[in-house]
Order: sequence, then C-alpha cells, then structure tokens
Amino acid sequence: MTIFCSHCHQPLQAEMSCLPRKGKQAPRASRPFRSTKSASKARRDQINAELQALRSLLPISMQEKERLSYLHTMALVCLRLRGAQLFPPGSAPPVGPPLGTELLSLLPGFLLVLSASGKLVYVSENVAQVLGLSVVELLAQGDTVFDILDGRAREDVYKKLLLAQEEPGREVTFVSEMCTSKAFRLQHGGNRVVTVCGRFVALSWPPSPSTTAFLALCTPVMQSPADGKAASQDDIFQSTHILDMTFIDVTESVTYHLGYHREELVGQSWYSLLHPEDTDLAAAQHRAVAFGAGAGPAVLRVLRRDRAWAWLRVWARRDGGGCIACTCTCLR
Repeated sequence: MTIFCSHCHQPLQAEMSCLPRKGKQAPRASRPFRSTKSASKARRDQINAELQALRSLLPISMQEKERLSYLHTMALVCLRLRGAQLFPPGSAPPVGPPLGTELLSLLPGFLLVLSASGKLVYVSENVAQVLGLSVVELLAQGDTVFDILDGRAREDVYKKLLLAQEEPGREVTFVSEMCTSKAFRLQHGGNRVVTVCGRFVALSWPPSPSTTAFLALCTPVMQSPADGKAASQDDIFQSTHILDMTFIDVTESVTYHLGYHREELVGQSWYSLLHPEDTDLAAAQHRAVAFGAGAGPAVLRVLRRDRAWAWLRVWARRDGGGCIACTCTCLR
C-alpha cells in the first residue's frame, strides 16, 4: 500500500512526513567540551604561590617556616595583621623581638595581648616553657583566648574581660586551665593552671574597641592532678558546710594552709573568705551542687589569716547528710 503526503502528494514510507513532527526541533551544533581541570589547577597554583610568599615574610626561622601548614601560615599572618592594626608602625609595640629570649626567660610566665573581642594579638615565645606549645601550635587551637581555655571557665573569663573593658586601666585577675601539649598532659596528668593578670589599655584617644588592647602576664600556678582525690595529703584540707555554705566542720590541716584554727571558721560563711572577683564563680559552683547537678572544680582565691590570698582548687559535692563537702587543694 502506497501512502501519499497530504501536502506534496509524493509517496512516503510509513510514519514519515515532509513536515517536522510537533515538538521536534532542528538539531543544534554541538559545543566543544571544555574541561575546567586546568583552570582549577591554575587557581590552586596561584593560591599556593601567594601562601608561599606570605610564609616567606613571616619573621620566624627557616626551620619553623618549613614545618608550617597552610592553616598555620594563615593563622600567623592574621595574628601579625591584628598586631599591626593595634600597634601601627611608629607606635610603641608590645614586647616583641627587641626584648630577646634572654629577658623573656626571666619572666615568671608569658606575655599575652588580646583585642577587645578576645582575639589573640601577641603571645610571647616563652609560652612553650609554660604550656609545652609553641605560638604556632597554640594558634592551631583557635585565634581567641577562649579557644585555649578550659571550657568550664570561658563564661567567667568573658565576664572578667567585659568588666575590665568597661573600666580601662582596672586590673583583673582570673585563673583557668589552658591547653597544653600531649606530652605535658601525660607528664602532669592534665592541663596547666595559669593565673592571668592584666588590664585594658587605650592606645589612642578617644578610646574605641579597635584601639584598645588587653595586656596581661600569664603565670603558671603549681600544677595539681586532674583528680582532686589523687593530690598529696599535705596540700589538702576538707570542709563541711550547710546549704548556705556556712562552715560546720573543717580539718585541722586548714591551719597550715590558711592560718585559721578550726574554731575560728566554724559558723563563718565560706563567702566571707573569698576574693570579691571570685564570688560569681564560687556561687555558680554552689548552685550546681545545691541543686544536685554535677560541678567541676573551681580555682578560687581565699583570704588567709595573714591577709594574703591563697589559691585553692575546690571540689564540692553533696554528702549523704544533705550538707556540702569541699575538698580544697592549695595551689601555691
């Protein structure tokens, strides 16, 4: 059977027509395939070249430069840029290379400079003697002071820095565990307890967050074991309190550490001995224990009988009789 086209009346094979089918389009010329692999490699090579250039400008030894990863390179560059912003050329910089390692070794701790937001601006090289971490390794933990502190103390430190920022020139002190190297933790059983004493200084007038820096000296406190029960009995005294933290009993060894006789403390409030700047931290621990929640140790300053301040690492818990039992380790 012959089929003719209804338009041109020419014989057609089955299912054919001289008109294009509905919905069909003329074929387009195919585009040549372009690979983006070479472009990506070119971008990576360019980025690597820029990072190498930045690394070459860092004022550190060639041996240290060779060990730097790209992440560490960028962390060090950001640290230098923050320092240049706060201490531009011509101004008095924080202690830097001119001080020298010999003078740094005479300090009881390492120097720390923070921006108004808590960003690290400067860390002296002798930090390795205290924490077992170089400046580069410390920056690997993060670029703020909160990244290198024990997590439980971050909120308290934030409040202390905020208080100091509101009153430039006012000295604040806080104690916290700082991150250390794995070798340090294996040797000492935990991180390092460090006392940070410093103040905010306005570098220009009128003061603003971008021109204000926190200058501090970080001094190591005598290392104590991570578990308070494992500490030497010579460094420990224990006390028992009713729920409002009034002393109802204390071991006789308190006389050696704080100078008080047991009879002098019974009936007194625990808060009457605390440093004013440490009452918030002690109250937070007190609330957690009183309501049955777990509470970690707190490092607090307690007034000795000779009116000096003693640093204590305090573990608190509820005992079977409904009272609060404290184990206090003298840090120095």
